[in-house]
Amino acid sequence: MKNIVLICAAGMSTSLLVSKMKKYSEKINYEANINAYPMSEVDEYGKDADIILLGPQVRFNLDKVKEAFPEKPVKVIEMMDYGMMNGEKVMKDIINLLGE
Repeated sequence: MKNIVLICAAGMSTSLLVSKMKKYSEKINYEANINAYPMSEVDEYGKDADIILLGPQVRFNLDKVKEAFPEKPVKVIEMMDYGMMNGEKVMKDIINLLGE
C-alpha cells in the first residue's frame, strides 16, 4: 500500500481532491493511503510518505521539501488538475511517477 501525502496551505483545501483520488484508487483497485496536511506538518508526515505532492498554493516550498526528503519523489500538482479537482488525473500521474 502506497502512502500518498498532499501538502497545502492549511490541510483543508485539498480534502475534495483527496476524496476524488481515493474514489479513483478504489475503482482501479490501487491500494493507497491518501491524506492532506498543512505545510507546517510536512516534516512529520513526509517521512512516512512514498510520494509527496504540493498544492499549487505552496509550490514555492518545492525546493525546501525536496531538500528535506531527497530520497522521495516530490511534485507540485498541476494547477489545472488542482483547480478542476481532477483526482483521476492526479492518481494517474502518481502511478506513472512511481513506475507502477
